[in-house]
Amino acid sequence: MFSHLPPLNSIRVFDSAARLKSFKAAASELNVTPTAVSHQIRGLENSLGTLLFERKTRAIELTEEGEKLAQVAYLALQQLSTVVSELTDTQTTLTVSTTASFAAMWLVPRLEKFHQLNPQIQVVVKTGEQLDDFDRDKRIDLIIRYGRDDGESLHKIKLVTETVGAYATPRYLENTPRIEDACLIETKWKNQDLPSISWDRVVAGKIDAINRRYFDLEHHVIQAALADQGVALVSSLLVETAIKQGWLVAFPNQPRITGLAYFLMIPIHNAHNHKVRGFQEWLINEFVVA
Repeated sequence: MFSHLPPLNSIRVFDSAARLKSFKAAASELNVTPTAVSHQIRGLENSLGTLLFERKTRAIELTEEGEKLAQVAYLALQQLSTVVSELTDTQTTLTVSTTASFAAMWLVPRLEKFHQLNPQIQVVVKTGEQLDDFDRDKRIDLIIRYGRDDGESLHKIKLVTETVGAYATPRYLENTPRIEDACLIETKWKNQDLPSISWDRVVAGKIDAINRRYFDLEHHVIQAALADQGVALVSSLLVETAIKQGWLVAFPNQPRITGLAYFLMIPIHNAHNHKVRGFQEWLINEFVVA
């Protein structure tokens, strides 16, 4: 029935080269030589009677036929991997892409709960401020990102809209009870597409001379506050653990403002993946009980 199909190994090699857009990178991922990858691709092209890649100087690009095969090959290999993992009950990897601050201050402190419920799934957290491309790196299973609340879509699920408040250590608050005397710490986003959330929105017109300090990541702002350096203007979501532990307290008489939203994004090819759906359900439940 399937005698006309090429060998599975050649499909694995092709999938790697297609995802990474490089024979050399594919060789590294598969622990073989670039020559071996090239031979596998050439053999696959000969058996199919068509070119799958355009070879250019120091680069390769998929042909139209290559694009078609790449989409089907990845889905087939992923489905095969999922079923094999279920049958053998072996550990599988779930790769989550998110921002460094969300990972450090919210996700990682809670991951032990997920591991206890799903010991067979190893969660790998990939951090960065720019949105990853699902099509370029299909090893990413899902993305958690922060931005404007522009609505949900089929594969974009809103998790929560944050509030932003002022937080300091009890010791700093005792020594500096007036906001007018405090060092005010805030985030200047690396991602220029994000709207600014500044102390100007909180203390505008109330303080003539403001002592300011800036960091480009929210968890650096929180760490500065934890080190008694000032009052942090940050997401109440990201300081939940510090509040529960008594390390930070809300600075009194300072208003909270509405921040941005966190979204979960799932690629179409992972919409029915059991480990992705399990992580999605756990994540949503964590926000509900929080």
